[in-house]
Amino acid sequence: MDGLKDKVIVFAGAGGLAAATAGYLGAGGAKLIVGDISEAAAERTVQVAREAGGEGLAIALDISNEDQVKRQIDLAVKEYGRIDGLFNVAANIHPDEVARDTNVIDIELSAWQRTIDVNLTGYLLTLKHALPHMIAGGGGSVVNTLSGAVYAGMPDKVAYSVTKAGIGALIRHVARRYGKDGVRSNGVAPGLVLTEATKLNLPEEFRDMILTGTPSPRHGKPEDIGATVAFLLSDLSEWVNGQVLCVDGGTSMRP
Repeated sequence: MDGLKDKVIVFAGAGGLAAATAGYLGAGGAKLIVGDISEAAAERTVQVAREAGGEGLAIALDISNEDQVKRQIDLAVKEYGRIDGLFNVAANIHPDEVARDTNVIDIELSAWQRTIDVNLTGYLLTLKHALPHMIAGGGGSVVNTLSGAVYAGMPDKVAYSVTKAGIGALIRHVARRYGKDGVRSNGVAPGLVLTEATKLNLPEEFRDMILTGTPSPRHGKPEDIGATVAFLLSDLSEWVNGQVLCVDGGTSMRP
């Protein structure tokens, strides 16, 4: 993909969507700094970028920990001199945590708070520390990850749904406040994408039910999301700002 050569992109999160995106960015010649709660997962994502033709570094990152977020941003600036893009894809999706996220009556406040700390406060922290460097360099692109859960009205996963909706407001705040500084702020809202985590957390019967209500003949692939994120991080999307792109096979069909 054009418009990515030598761009320095920070990743917060290193799951299946991040790895798919890393492949596109690496092929475009980008330089990645990937952080994840599992440094081994971060290294695997960086390796995808290297094998595609890019380069990068991996670092352990708990996105809810401001000191660790700052350390990742500082590493990017130290090694590459600037930051051109930020991809927030981390989420509180460990199976044990997913099981604790229920509904407004039954959810434990500790489960609610942990999801907010990771899914929403964590995104705030990466923006807080990355944006000054992007602005100093003349601008850049931010891509945050939402979910189709924002629009579906899920009967469970209340904390997950609420935090993903909050990310939408965060996207528009950054676009409106820092657009004149050359910063573009957008998001992707994936539908049901068959990552390894999805296969682990969602029974096949549930996946089949979702597909029945989807205009597309198949579920999403990580590469579907990766291509969209790569476009938003590239110069090809210079006039796209403050938007959330639903990459969901037509499930939501928002105006």
